[in-house]
Amino acid sequence: MGLWINDSIEIADWELTEHFVRASGPGGQNVNKVSTAVELRFEAERSPALTGPVKTRLRRAAGRKWTSDGAVVIFVQDTRSQARNRELARERLAELIRAALVAPKRRVKTRVSQNQKRKRVDAKKKRGEVKALRKGPGI
Repeated sequence: MGLWINDSIEIADWELTEHFVRASGPGGQNVNKVSTAVELRFEAERSPALTGPVKTRLRRAAGRKWTSDGAVVIFVQDTRSQARNRELARERLAELIRAALVAPKRRVKTRVSQNQKRKRVDAKKKRGEVKALRKGPGI
């Protein structure tokens, strides 16, 4: 079954672990009885579906969700439904991985032209002259 990220990448079931716990917050007696919150754990470091650079970008994008043993942990307790929280966790993981798949564009260094530098200095001089004319004759 797995989790499809795009047409070519599928995360296998053995890489995903779901653990259900009790959610905090409002919910009446239901919150004390039913484990609706989901903790989705993805073994990113050991995943054969992702390449090295993608794993590096995923580590940066995941931030505090990345554990010391190389897993991404996503905790969702948004709804009272266990099934919906599970769907949300899988969607968030897929979005995180999709974001890591996109390689950032390289920055092309540019230089300010001599003409632009000259125009800037001329504008500053002109502005200074306007302000100097406001002073009036010195006594």
